[in-house]
Amino acid sequence: MGIKIDRQKCCYCGACVAVCPVNCLELKETRIVSDNDRCINCMACVRMCPVAAIEMRKELKGRED
Repeated sequence: MGIKIDRQKCCYCGACVAVCPVNCLELKETRIVSDNDRCINCMACVRMCPVAAIEMRKELKGRED
């Protein structure tokens, strides 16, 4: 599983960054950067996002979205 952030919907409020218990999300200027290797799939970021810009997706080897 991995975090997928819809950059069109994201309002860069930082709510997902603040709620992540393992700090796998980081707000960098005009984007949210995720470290899927550190993600524990708790979905706290998905639930906290006020604009529903985050979803969990199955990662496919050799392919990036």
